[in-house]
Amino acid sequence: MAGNRANAADATGRPILTRIDFDDLAGFADDDHLDAFAAWRRSAEAIVAGAKSSRQGVAIPASLAEVARIGLALDIESPQEARDFFLSHFRPYRIRPEGEGRAGFVTGYYEPLLRGAIEPSPEFSAPVLARPADLVGFALGETPPGLDPSLSAARLRDCRLEPYPDRAAIETAAERGAMLTILWLEDPVELFLAQVQGSARVALPDGRLARLVYDGRNGQPYTSIGRTLIEEGEIAESAMSLAALKGWLRANGQRQGDRGRQVMQRNRSYVFFKLEQNFAANAGPTGGAGIALAPLRSIAIDRRLWPYGAPFWIEANLPWRGPSATPFGRLMIAQDTGSAILGAARADIFFGSGDEAGARAGDIRHDADFAILTPREADT
Repeated sequence: MAGNRANAADATGRPILTRIDFDDLAGFADDDHLDAFAAWRRSAEAIVAGAKSSRQGVAIPASLAEVARIGLALDIESPQEARDFFLSHFRPYRIRPEGEGRAGFVTGYYEPLLRGAIEPSPEFSAPVLARPADLVGFALGETPPGLDPSLSAARLRDCRLEPYPDRAAIETAAERGAMLTILWLEDPVELFLAQVQGSARVALPDGRLARLVYDGRNGQPYTSIGRTLIEEGEIAESAMSLAALKGWLRANGQRQGDRGRQVMQRNRSYVFFKLEQNFAANAGPTGGAGIALAPLRSIAIDRRLWPYGAPFWIEANLPWRGPSATPFGRLMIAQDTGSAILGAARADIFFGSGDEAGARAGDIRHDADFAILTPREADT
């Protein structure tokens, strides 16, 4: 929902990195490195296994793969051992030119807990759509000739590719029954926000829990409607929150043609889901890297610039523990991505599942300092 900020980069668009020491990372010594290592280890396992990511990013560097193999071979059981591992195998680089102020920007996201049903009813009328059979996704930088390079997917029709319809057209087709529905939610606002977050847990009428898992999108450009409402003076930037956005959308109507629905349709991007009904209650949703996310350790990054599994240090003053901002300094792992996460010093912090996580995540739109930890093995 937050707007994008310009990040430090050279003329080619590559990030500008400034070598620093671990002592320059305020609070690094006080972080829970064992917790950070546990999150990073899941990435290391995926890297070494050659696991396929659900949203392809840049290639994993050989040096990061080597560190992953080293880390998996170690028996790390204490915070000190985990800290020593990061100190021994990585070097920190600030992601900004020397002498400039803060260059980074962070937002937050979470996994909503919603109510839904397998069958439609007056109470559950918003259709959750399955990935269409004619949807064809592209790897980064591999949009076929003849299509707008900004598109990340297309529709295969009559043996040729064409742009996939936008949100408004897909919703119209769903109302005609022309799309496969896997679940029904309470209203289009909850569905829209589940798409923005990329996953959701859904409480079914019989008490079971289901999970909506990202299964592709139509490839159309993403537009932040939160930023749109701020720029058009509908909600003050200082007042923007998840609750404020939901309230405005519902107050302005959800039927086709209502202003609230029209604003949501200005985000032409549309996310499709698959349904998961057997999962561990404490397991996080699956991120773009194809592994379970960890609250306050996993971040979504720009997958055009950074590899999954890269550790980042993020410093900021955030309302991450409550409504008031307090110092935030944590080792974070690149395990997800998002259409709005663009830039070298840009991240979306995963806060966990449920309403409390949503309240905290929705308040995060803050400047931050970024450093990336690159493998020392790259120096050899």
